[in-house]
Amino acid sequence: MKLLRYGPVGAEKPGVLDADGNIRDLSDVVDDISGAVLSDEGLEKLRNLDLSSLPVVQGEPRVGACVGHVGKFVCIGLNYADHAAESGLELPAEPIVFFKATSAIMGPNDTVEIPRGSVKTDWEVELGVVIGKHTKYVTEAEALNHVAGYCVVNDLSERDFQMHRSGQWVKGKSADTFGPIGPWLVTRDEIPNPQKLPMYLEVNGHRYQDGSTETIHFGVATVISHLSQFMSLQPGDVIATGTPPGVGMGQKPQTYLKPGDRIELGIAGLGVQRQEVVQG
Repeated sequence: MKLLRYGPVGAEKPGVLDADGNIRDLSDVVDDISGAVLSDEGLEKLRNLDLSSLPVVQGEPRVGACVGHVGKFVCIGLNYADHAAESGLELPAEPIVFFKATSAIMGPNDTVEIPRGSVKTDWEVELGVVIGKHTKYVTEAEALNHVAGYCVVNDLSERDFQMHRSGQWVKGKSADTFGPIGPWLVTRDEIPNPQKLPMYLEVNGHRYQDGSTETIHFGVATVISHLSQFMSLQPGDVIATGTPPGVGMGQKPQTYLKPGDRIELGIAGLGVQRQEVVQG
């Protein structure tokens, strides 16, 4: 299934994409794409619906973040061998963990704002993992059974804030609009192997990132198991698992986003995001 949320900011409704690409309204079935809806039981209930009986959403509504009420937005750094190489850094012995503020979350096609004082706003296409059940001390063998589904994430980053502003990476990762998620939450049954997904990102039609989750250092199961040793994960938590090479910081010369730029990014089977950049 491809689950989504549509409508104005702060008033999104739950929906599902049917086989013809129509949005079907789920408002009479669930309150939101969040919490218990993301459990195996909740998803099975949705899977058994007759989608043709659900109302078709007319027009072209705004698509919001594909999961609501996100409790934690956890990110993994330097998790692609080829990205670590372009950064001139060694692959870590354990996953590098940092957080984005959940206030950074927005819809996949909403406008990206360059924060005030920014000189190095960058892009990162990433595989997002949405947790579906309480997860604590889980083994790698069981970890993927705790996934509700997968989505596209643009882990936008302000590199000067991140590297030179005397703090954790969260300073450079958490500006408003720095967390586009979606367009869909694709349930895990449709993605049998999250380690074989081509992914790309373009700015103004130029392809900067053209990679695959095949080059990931710590796979999804490893990341979930590792995180669960240090914190419990809850339904609706989102994990951004790292980016392949081609970020602006890795260009020669370095290239960063500016007002008027247009970003497009996507992952096979998970959809495409398109964002316009403005000054915040």
